[in-house]
Amino acid sequence: MSCSGCSNAVNKALSRLEGVEKVDISLEKQEVVVDTELPRETVLAAIKKTGKTVKE
Repeated sequence: MSCSGCSNAVNKALSRLEGVEKVDISLEKQEVVVDTELPRETVLAAIKKTGKTVKE
């Protein structure tokens, strides 16, 4: 993610998932922290749908 548009797209995608309580995105660190009980794969799939590269 290199801009606020990118982070907004990821935030919107994650916020649509039922069960996501909190999303923290740091452009500086290139990091997304999600507070949820959903499986990791579900969260990663939602991010990938935005077209962003996911590093595990």
